[in-house]
Amino acid sequence: MSVLGIVAEFNPFHNGHLYLLNTARNNNSFDAVVCVMSGSFLQRAEPAFCSKWSRAEMALNAGIDLVIELPFCFAVRSAYYFARGAVQLLSKTGVVTHLGFGSENGRLDDLQKIASILAEEPDDYRTLLKQFLGQGLSFPAARSKALQQFIGPQVSNIEELMSGPNNILAIEYLHNIKKDNLNLSPFTIPRLGQHYYSQKLSNFSSATAIRTALHKNPIITPDISQALPLSSQNILTREFASGRAPVLPDSLELAILASLRSMTISSLKEIYEISEGLEYRIKEASNLSGSLDQLRSRIKSKRYSLSRINRILLYTFFALTKEHIAVFDQHGPQYFHILAVSSKGREILQEMKNKSGLTILSRGSEVKRLSKEKEKSVAGDMLAFDILATDIYSLLLPHPEMRGGGQDFLNSPLVINSAHVLQQ
Repeated sequence: MSVLGIVAEFNPFHNGHLYLLNTARNNNSFDAVVCVMSGSFLQRAEPAFCSKWSRAEMALNAGIDLVIELPFCFAVRSAYYFARGAVQLLSKTGVVTHLGFGSENGRLDDLQKIASILAEEPDDYRTLLKQFLGQGLSFPAARSKALQQFIGPQVSNIEELMSGPNNILAIEYLHNIKKDNLNLSPFTIPRLGQHYYSQKLSNFSSATAIRTALHKNPIITPDISQALPLSSQNILTREFASGRAPVLPDSLELAILASLRSMTISSLKEIYEISEGLEYRIKEASNLSGSLDQLRSRIKSKRYSLSRINRILLYTFFALTKEHIAVFDQHGPQYFHILAVSSKGREILQEMKNKSGLTILSRGSEVKRLSKEKEKSVAGDMLAFDILATDIYSLLLPHPEMRGGGQDFLNSPLVINSAHVLQQ
């Protein structure tokens, strides 16, 4: 059996995602498609635009057979750990054979060369990396410069290559596959349309442009509809009407400021990624700032990028400590939380039960049962963060009546009897 694995946020599912999916299908004969998808909070430390269940529904309507939630402790981290958690989860299914992903570069050989260096870490490369870090550069900037000098002309435009968000994730997928010797055959498909950060609406708009337009006015206008499959349009319209979307990116602004002001220096010091006295800088900034923008600008430095600061702020809010992460990274993903499944996906689930040793959570009652093991197992502790993330996310929904907690216990996977295959 040949099964395609993809990693996504689908925030929301748009034509670019559909193009990747259809191109992968047209170039290969896959028996099924399995997706690992971020849950309530995303890799850039923002709440999702709409719920994980609605985004999983969009995926199933596009022909994906099984949607598995990427645990919070991997979904909200830097590219390396995000990719690591995702490819480990796909590998642990025991059924996924291929990994397909988009990239701005579109050339697997270039991406593989860089990934091999990162996995093997030759002495000369490590020396260069240390040298640039010593100059006060952030880790991504130092790594890019070290790779440029180490590789030389073998790969052109490394600086540009390492600045593309899809390229960065692609390299980290390949890095982790090589480092852990995972049995996944990778391939990449060139990204079409507007740049990730572009605000321009078109047939292949970025998710950023779509969200920005819908945050201003949550109505599917012709400009927006051209970028979305009809099923995504219908699901978003339903979510808007019910008061379950859209969720604004800075919805936690006052909650984060309040939590920082109430935290002690010693408790801040235990938070993941806080080191080198950053706890003092954060504490002082929280007392002086009245908005997240002010807070970010007071914390930001040459070493701490805005993306890293945003993640650290989210870690403080959820009290995600260095100790938590050390345990989670040591054990890797501990369960498959199923968000949506097609009839073909049910067959895949049965194969997973036969081949994988991980717990499969396919009912809300099963999520609740495992959550009670919080003090007894790594899986229970890991799942507790997913549940808390969903409970906090519920409070950010537009309509007060939609803000009830315990949604992970109440929602079982969406089931569609036969997966659709959408065409653009």
